[in-house]
Amino acid sequence: MIAAAAILFGILAASVGTSQAQANPVTYYVSTSGSDSNPGTSSSAAWKTLQYAADHAAPGSTVYVLGGVYNQKLKITKSGSAAAGPITFESSPAQAAIIDGTGLTVSGGEGLVDIADASYVTLKGFEIRNYATSAKGKVPIGIFVHGAGSHIELRNNNVHHIKNTATLGSDLAGRDAHGIAVYGTKAPTALERVIIDGNTLSDLVLGSSESLVVNGNVDSFEITNNLIHDNDNIGIDVIGFEGKAPNPAYDQARNGLIRGNTVYNITSNNNPSYGKTLPNDSNAAGGIYVDGGKDTVIEQNYSYNNDIGIEIASEHQGKSTSGVTIRNNLVYGNRYTGIAMGGYDTKRGSTVNCIVVNNTLYKNDTKNLGGGQLLLQYDTQNNIVKNNIMVASASNILIYNEYTKNSGNIVDYNLYFAPGGASNATWTWKKKEYSGFAAYKSGTGNDAHSKFADPGFVNASANNFHLKAASPAINAGSTEPAIIGAADLDGQPRVQGSGVDIGAYEATP
Repeated sequence: MIAAAAILFGILAASVGTSQAQANPVTYYVSTSGSDSNPGTSSSAAWKTLQYAADHAAPGSTVYVLGGVYNQKLKITKSGSAAAGPITFESSPAQAAIIDGTGLTVSGGEGLVDIADASYVTLKGFEIRNYATSAKGKVPIGIFVHGAGSHIELRNNNVHHIKNTATLGSDLAGRDAHGIAVYGTKAPTALERVIIDGNTLSDLVLGSSESLVVNGNVDSFEITNNLIHDNDNIGIDVIGFEGKAPNPAYDQARNGLIRGNTVYNITSNNNPSYGKTLPNDSNAAGGIYVDGGKDTVIEQNYSYNNDIGIEIASEHQGKSTSGVTIRNNLVYGNRYTGIAMGGYDTKRGSTVNCIVVNNTLYKNDTKNLGGGQLLLQYDTQNNIVKNNIMVASASNILIYNEYTKNSGNIVDYNLYFAPGGASNATWTWKKKEYSGFAAYKSGTGNDAHSKFADPGFVNASANNFHLKAASPAINAGSTEPAIIGAADLDGQPRVQGSGVDIGAYEATP
């Protein structure tokens, strides 16, 4: 239901926005050679500054920004409307409009593009770059959406070289930046129906913050088809309980869809916010992370060569990440673990009522740190882990769970494999290590219908994890429509044979 609702509002937002814009075809232009005394209604009579356009564009209008470098901030506080349509700021087709922050000061937490308490706004096709500070406590953000509002769309922007390079003291605090940040900072009115689609975020120096984040009172969001890579902290983050909303009852990002993203080369190693001595080797940054968020579907994503592939946890004691479904994702070659859930120590919160289904986890734990393919941490309750392929790295560790606060979790219908074979593969469950598949099953009661076998990938060395015709994963999963979803990682029907296949891909009969 969550995914269907998210898809529906995305389709409706796109179709309504298109029809409204066509009904009110007011077009304005901005050019580096323009003048704010011009009418702005043609490319030859363009305005000069982005801010003038933001202050004067009407609901339903499109502001085409012509090619060139705009060394300017853009603050959007005016809204479009449901009746007239959104206000759209777009890099003019076939021209590269660059919003460049070189030399611009950062005041507190501030976006180079800053959308505050606005609704029905679209930002499309810009390169946004070089917004940086070396001052502690200042937070440069490529695109910052905050306050309350609805129907905000960020599409096909390229955000890079947003940086905080402050020198830290012993408390390691004060070094933060974001590529894209969405903060719901009011209550009860939320930031809702936010679409972040087709953007690229790279070469970001984030300190203790995130590449792309939704935080606080954010309700109904889509993070889809983005490319996120080569940043020094978390790729995508959905956060609750950090005090961004004034009422704690609303301080939790929720009802989200994270689909079709590719996240790689995300690492906290050598990030001074994780340790005073460099080079450090913290391996703590997740490609995709839910920290206190709830009711979100994470599907059809690629997460590789990060510290952690996907993590669902809560860093706040007594608080839970809940209602998250992780399905049909490909997670491989990550340094610490493939998928992690639960608090990272006993002072953290819990992961409850979440689903991990039909994912392919291949040779994560590349640094032999003991995280294996699936890492269950502190306080995991009533979660489901089914229909996943897990292939161990050289560590031979498949599941690692060093905490005994683990209750009601169901683990079954998975396919395991390890280079050391069934007798040398290891699982740790509630702090007890089991060597060998048979010993693990009998000792834990888990995985009664699971298998240990080579999954039969088409070409794993070339990262082709589709299934060969003879794969033991075919038709071997648990077919539960309520959790498996309608489509596999390729978007093909999830069930095509007599049953559902295990792993991220469904084989074609």
